[in-house]
Parts: sequence; structure tokens; C-alpha cells
Amino acid sequence: MRILCGDIGGTKTRLAICETDTTGVRIAQQRDYPSAAYGSLEAPLDEFLAGVGAPCDAACFAVAGPVQGQCCQTTNLPWTVVAAALASHLGIERLRLLNDLEAAAWGIAGLSEADTYRIQAGEPDPQGNRSVIAAGTGLGEAGLYWDGQRHRPFASEGGHADFAPADEREYRLLQYLATGLDHVSWERVVSGMGIVSIHAFLCEYRGREAPPTLRQEMASGDPAAAISRAAIQGTCPLCRETLELFLTLYGREAGNQALKLMATGGVFLAGGIAPKLLGLLRGPTFLQAFCAKGRMEPLMRRMPVHLVLNDRVPILGAALAMSA
Repeated sequence: MRILCGDIGGTKTRLAICETDTTGVRIAQQRDYPSAAYGSLEAPLDEFLAGVGAPCDAACFAVAGPVQGQCCQTTNLPWTVVAAALASHLGIERLRLLNDLEAAAWGIAGLSEADTYRIQAGEPDPQGNRSVIAAGTGLGEAGLYWDGQRHRPFASEGGHADFAPADEREYRLLQYLATGLDHVSWERVVSGMGIVSIHAFLCEYRGREAPPTLRQEMASGDPAAAISRAAIQGTCPLCRETLELFLTLYGREAGNQALKLMATGGVFLAGGIAPKLLGLLRGPTFLQAFCAKGRMEPLMRRMPVHLVLNDRVPILGAALAMSA
């Protein structure tokens, strides 16, 4: 099959032509578009398809937001995506929308060993439930259950559940965020915007200012990336504290999700942020927070934890879902 696939995020829209057969998925063409530069999904689709050539048999789009009745109001982008309208616009009869993390969950089956990095070996249960969590522009979560023959993905909006602080500093972080937000979710702290918010909070909490060079980098580019670079390079102790707290919160929420799903089949960290923090993920911070579940800690240590290195996993998943 020749499938038009998309990974529709708040920052980036990735479109691709995938070819599937009995051996798996091959991405034949791919292009990325800045989502905020367009008023709807149709606009970048028209640009992309103008250079594609041969028609597609089907289409599947992984969309960052809740998909209900094959419609989605994207969470961090002012788009309304409707499958029927897209199908009519594109002239493709078979078209499907998936939540982006549900698509990523489908894509786990298409990954090779080189596409992942093992953070915790655990004791994998081949038929156990699996958890997928991804920090990027927002925080996505999904799961997979064993139906007796295969793992079946399902969507979740767990990233929008209430953030729960665990100590005095985190309680102060919650108070800081609550002054400007009606609802403080896990997405507000475990995401790109979360890194920026944690850094701003710590500047106030510690009574310090960011160095002028860092402020300039944050103003002229991606502020979360600038904070992360300073932390990794060791040029700013406050940035290092920011990432340590971010990884603590990421580990705790990944553990929350895994515990709720009983993810003995494995936990997969996807999204754009984690691979850039591989050096820090090798340290103890994330796993300590992941496993710190009181009497359930032995169970948590038996759960395998993998970092997904392939950022095309939602595209792979969209193709696999459509060809299943």
C-alpha cells in the first residue's frame, strides 16, 4: 500500500509517503512544516502533495489532541481536523485520524533494536501491557494491551491530569504556576514549555537572574533548547537544576502511567525532548523518580524502560495502523 501519513504537532507538522508490504514500512518521501505558519492542515498538505506524484491508496494522520468521532481540536495549535473534510479535500476514500501517542504506540512494533536505548532492563513480560509517554511541545500518553494475539494500542489524555507536588519546592512550583493558570496539569511541567516554566520558577525561588547570554539565546531561539544546552554544557547551575527537576517530574509521571497500566511489557519514552537528554537519562535522576512508588518499587524495577530514538515513530505507527 501507498499511504499518506502525517504527524501533526503543535510545533511541527511532518508529512510522509509510506509504502507498506509484508516486510514492514518504508518511508519514501518526507517533509516537515512549521505548524504555526499555517491556518489549517490542508495548506501544508497541498504543498506536500504538489511534489509527490503518484496517488495514495489511503491516508492516516497522527494528531496531537483528543480524537473523537474522527474529529480533533488540536491542543497546542488552533486547528480543527475533520477526517471527512480531509478525505473530500484530498480525494482519498480511506482516511483515518489517530491521537499522536496512539500512533506512536502503533509504531513501537515497527522499531528495530537500533531505534531504542535501554534505560532499565527490568524483567520483560512479552504479553504484558505497555506504556508510551512523550514529552515534546506537550505531554502525550498512550498504552497497549495484549488481546491474546497482539498488542492493541489505545489513546489517553493522561498528560492533562492534575500535577501533584511531592515536596516543598514542587509545592512552590505548583503555586507559582497556579497564579497564571486555571489548571496545572503534568503537561505544564513535563514538556518544552515545562522546562521554560521550571527555569522561570527557579530564578524566582532561588532569587537569581539568568545570565545575559542565556537570556539572549532564549529570546532569539527555542528557550527550552537554550536552557537544556546550558545545563548539559555546565555553564549555568540554575539550568542544571531545571533539568534535574524536569527529569524527576518526567520520571514520576512516567511511573504513574506505568503503574496505572501495569506496564510489565515495557515503558517507552518517545517525543522530541528525551533523546536530546540521553546523557542525563543515563544518570540516576529519572529512574529514581520512576521507581519511587513505595511498596510498589519492586514492581517498578521489573518494568523495562526504553528510550525511543527514532523520531518518526508516529509516522511508522500511522502507516502500520492503516495497513493492519
